[in-house]
Amino acid sequence: MAKLVVAGKANCPYYAKAELLADYLQANLPDFRVHKITQHPDKWEQWLHDICETNGWEHRQSPIIWRELLDRGGKGLLLGGVNDFLEYAQHYYGITSMMLSEEMLDIAEENLQAYIEIEKEEEEIKSLIKPLQIWITSASAPTCYQLIPLLANGEVFGMTTDISIHLLDSDQFKEVLCGIVMEAEDMAFPLLHSISAHTEIDEAFIQADIIIVLDDVVLNCEVQSVGNSIREVSDICQVYAPLIEKNAKSDVRVISSGKTFVNLKAMMIMTYGPSIKTENVIAVATSWESAAKATLARKLNTNAAGVKDVIVWGNITGCNYIDLSHSKLYGYNCAIWGPANFPRPVLNMIYDSEWIHSEFLSAQSSLNSRVSHCVGMLPAHAVATVLRYWYHGSPPGEIVSVGVLTEGQFCVPDGIVFSMPVRFQNGNWKVITELEISETTQEVLGRLAHELIQEKLIALREIKEMHPYGADEITSKNYLREEVETLLTGSP
Repeated sequence: MAKLVVAGKANCPYYAKAELLADYLQANLPDFRVHKITQHPDKWEQWLHDICETNGWEHRQSPIIWRELLDRGGKGLLLGGVNDFLEYAQHYYGITSMMLSEEMLDIAEENLQAYIEIEKEEEEIKSLIKPLQIWITSASAPTCYQLIPLLANGEVFGMTTDISIHLLDSDQFKEVLCGIVMEAEDMAFPLLHSISAHTEIDEAFIQADIIIVLDDVVLNCEVQSVGNSIREVSDICQVYAPLIEKNAKSDVRVISSGKTFVNLKAMMIMTYGPSIKTENVIAVATSWESAAKATLARKLNTNAAGVKDVIVWGNITGCNYIDLSHSKLYGYNCAIWGPANFPRPVLNMIYDSEWIHSEFLSAQSSLNSRVSHCVGMLPAHAVATVLRYWYHGSPPGEIVSVGVLTEGQFCVPDGIVFSMPVRFQNGNWKVITELEISETTQEVLGRLAHELIQEKLIALREIKEMHPYGADEITSKNYLREEVETLLTGSP
């Protein structure tokens, strides 16, 4: 079987002559097939250069015609231009074209008009597809690299929702961003409508539906004080927030993630962007939840997916409290059998109370360090999980920890972003205020709130450095250790 490819400029009369001859051959010869490629005159030179470079051909005019070697594989066999094609048809099939120059020009004009109309129709069809516009800041971070496949595979937003991803970072990371874009395009995700790199801050967040903030600052007391790090975060948010107000959609959802000052970033975006809906700005605590669940699962020799309702209170990337008092265990193989949905309190299943008082609390103290050294998979999974819950709802009855703006829940002071238990439903989240907590936990929450209030005051330049809570510093893990031990043992 012979298969010929005829390609040319839409307004080229010689292309018109070649394609009509090819159509005639296909209509009259049983084993002859033709494929036509029409290019806009403005795009022809670049397209021709690319196709010749790919195949190692030398050709500079319209049209270009080659034979595809279907039975042998490999690159096609170049025939040449229109005169070469006429000779080929005459030699092999005894057929040629007698088309006059005037006819060729008329058909060329018709070809160009048809091409323009087809392009217009395709653009109109594309305009009907309105993908979710997702912006990711500090997009050179490993978390972003791991996050893109999770967003594009359809599991987060659904298999019928197209997305466009916009990667934002400084100009020094432009090459990195372009590499990520090319790799994502090579993967050909069906739902990834487009992906682009941006280094101009003025064009940030245009028409954004979702903004994922991954910016981090270096926490090194030898380099700069905690106060200066906090002010650096504040400065970043002071740039982002007005741009979000100006460029993003009015109902944009903002997710704060990263390794440092996650609560503070969410808080400052609300502060510097007063028109941004506060219920649409959250901080992700799922990485800490997952790490705590994995620690418990290793102790119980079970799957971490069966550990539910671990609560992260307070400052997600700072001083937080991992609360096990409501945690449950599903699908655990032990002496007491039950259905798959039969829960057991985690604290009742860990008979080694000394382990809870020592090793788990030590692990809790080092949890921030462990999560901050993740290479990207865990925080990326955390962001994707929270987005999936936000759009499709969290599992019925399950507790999820998220940093949200406080409104007096659990007696935590108003006006700070504090991690607490929520549920997602119908595109919204709701704090589980009916959850019972002990007086001991309540006192711990007060101390945790102090740190976040201090961060907010430093960010707003109202104080210069962190002040202790009473006689102790809020960052003291020893106090929290005593409080948690009291909670677990039930003793006063």
